[in-house]
Amino acid sequence: MRSALAFLTPLGGARAPSSRALGWFPVVGAALGGLLGLAWWGSEKAWPAAVAAALVVAADLALTGMLHLDGLLDSADGLLPHLERGRRLEVMRDHSVGAFGMAAGGSVLLLRWSALSVTRPSVLLLVGIWAVSRAAMAVAAVVMPYAREASGGGIATAFLEGRSAAVAGATAGVIGLAGGLACLIAWRPGPGAVVLCSELVVALAVLWFAGRRIGGFTGDVLGAMGMIAETVALVVAAAKW
Repeated sequence: MRSALAFLTPLGGARAPSSRALGWFPVVGAALGGLLGLAWWGSEKAWPAAVAAALVVAADLALTGMLHLDGLLDSADGLLPHLERGRRLEVMRDHSVGAFGMAAGGSVLLLRWSALSVTRPSVLLLVGIWAVSRAAMAVAAVVMPYAREASGGGIATAFLEGRSAAVAGATAGVIGLAGGLACLIAWRPGPGAVVLCSELVVALAVLWFAGRRIGGFTGDVLGAMGMIAETVALVVAAAKW
């Protein structure tokens, strides 16, 4: 649990990544969603909806240490331009942000704020969405090829070592999907099911695109997948049902 916290948030202290931490990814996601949901519910009682939504977006960035946002920016700069595969991975290692990253990051943050500002605050909604996104990260890490394996690995290498990785990934998938579905159905049965399906479809689409571009996933791709899938789920939840 502490290893998963240390990887997904600034909390948990300095812990070495472990494959067993993958099983805790959806639990950490659910906890983050719960904290953000409470912040959303409480802040809207004190401020207008637009201000409350901005506070939730900022709180999410703080609780994740901007790790996933950084992954989104790096992935956009590496995956979207016309580059050779090796060059894409080099660009994704570079911490400078280009036009593609700025456009992707700005669009995602704007969409998250817009969706939250027009949706009635719900702890269950955010718990479900955030749990599913972290479960998708864990499953992707054990079923997709690692794009940096040939170049010596990267930050996600430690999660793939040992026989427990597959078991932990499967555990995360079951917990995340079951828990996320339960929360979203409890939020609103029909719309909740659509939100879950849209989140999963978008997560798969991002992984497919990364597979086409660089032959697998990286830590940045996982972060980008989580950010994009969560954002689309929030936008779907904000629809005029």
